[in-house]
Amino acid sequence: MKSIFILFAAMGTFAVQAQQFTNNIPAVTVNGEGIVKVTPDEVVIKSRIEHSGENPQEVKTQNDAVVDAVIKYLKSEGVPEKNIQTDYVNLNKNYNYNDKTYSYVANQAISIKLDDLKNYEKIMSGLLKVGLNRIDGVQFKSSEMDKYMSEARKKAVLNAKSKASEYASSLDQTIGKAISISEVQTSNFPPMYRMNEMKMSSNSVEEQETLAPGEMEISAKVTVAFELK
Repeated sequence: MKSIFILFAAMGTFAVQAQQFTNNIPAVTVNGEGIVKVTPDEVVIKSRIEHSGENPQEVKTQNDAVVDAVIKYLKSEGVPEKNIQTDYVNLNKNYNYNDKTYSYVANQAISIKLDDLKNYEKIMSGLLKVGLNRIDGVQFKSSEMDKYMSEARKKAVLNAKSKASEYASSLDQTIGKAISISEVQTSNFPPMYRMNEMKMSSNSVEEQETLAPGEMEISAKVTVAFELK
């Protein structure tokens, strides 16, 4: 037991010495950022079916009928089942203090992912015709997120190297190999266009312009320490 304790102590001393040795190396530490702009090719529709009335059973039955019609329509248009997701289902009881009566609101939120943006207008029009009455927003995505994220990381490292070289050259020095690299945690949220829980009608789609997804940014950030020569 004593020999094991001595071994652990020796290993701990070695680790401390190694850390001190690293800290004694002249170095320049910089942050780097890489950004890749991508034209999205997918869209997620945040939709909601909602009905209200005085009878809870009738309200729920009415809402369930539209939900069933929406799901059947999406499947008929070739939308995979995995791309149709129920986010939540609610049935709320509300009290009106003015006339002292109760009312009920049933709603079900469904996320619909379209793998091809070209189908957006057609499917949106069809959804409204079968009874979907609320759109909370649309979210643009890329089917090659991993590929673009990898590209952003490489750009971030190169950006850090460029910064370090600029600092070093100002001191008539150069940078050597990288001593350490750490990734700064960032979250890339695709742009979400909200419609403030706007009630939709079958006529409103005909007045809307074609969906314009624009570009989305995928970014990566790193902290890199380079040897300073």
